[in-house]
Amino acid sequence: MADIPDEEFILKTTSACAGCSASLILRYVTKAAGKDTVLVVPACCTSVIQGKYPNTAMNIPVYNVAFASAAAVASGMSEAFRAVGKKTNVIAFAGDGGTVDIGIQALSGALERGTDFLYICYDNEAYSNTGMQRSGATPLGAKTTTTPLGKRDYKKDLDAIVQAHNPVYMATACSAYPVDLFNKVKKALSIPGPKFMHILAPCPPGWRYPSEKTIDVGKLAVQSGMWVLYEREEGKLSITGASKAAMKKRVPISEYLALQGRFKTATKEDIAVLEEHVEMNLKKLEREVQGIC
Repeated sequence: MADIPDEEFILKTTSACAGCSASLILRYVTKAAGKDTVLVVPACCTSVIQGKYPNTAMNIPVYNVAFASAAAVASGMSEAFRAVGKKTNVIAFAGDGGTVDIGIQALSGALERGTDFLYICYDNEAYSNTGMQRSGATPLGAKTTTTPLGKRDYKKDLDAIVQAHNPVYMATACSAYPVDLFNKVKKALSIPGPKFMHILAPCPPGWRYPSEKTIDVGKLAVQSGMWVLYEREEGKLSITGASKAAMKKRVPISEYLALQGRFKTATKEDIAVLEEHVEMNLKKLEREVQGIC
């Protein structure tokens, strides 16, 4: 933590819920990016966190845009900055609803065009800002306001979709591991071209756990293998941080799920399927690291 700057770009006046990990993510993303940065934010929890005009908790420029348009707007903004010789960091900061579902066409287009920007999806696995409805990122078995008995579909593999576009850099992170997150943002912004980060953002009211447990829940997500920390540079995969240990020995998924009320309706069969999918994913990633197709 000693290498992380003291300067704050997210002030103490946010409108975030207690224990909000999205605001933690914002804090470390902006510390890594620095003063010469513009955030492009579609409709999402961040629109609430920043506060109402004319007051704001943001100490850098923020451009609020329509739900589906974050990557398209950021693409045009980046081109405009580069055209006048500015190296300003353009960061699209969107939730899973605005990325996995509503904004995926704009993201795909920006990546295909080779936009010089960083797109960050902070993933709280539902449409949290509008009442915790299920999204394409909601995991199997999770209870939401639109899946009261637990979601019956699998979480969409956003990272595989992004990987198919061959960005120059992509990575995952989690709010519970700020140094790993900070370092990946710094690295991403040092590389010209399209970059993508997918960051797990546990949500106390939506996931139904006590607000003081946000870091514990995030760590268990990684330690159980439900969320894997990695980065891809020029297509080469590296497992990072706490996920290195989880690849060898992980805690049972049941420990992660037990802290969250959203999985109260999950059946034994649901949990067994989640365990199976985690094992399959870890083995797939391990084969890729070893260069085995």
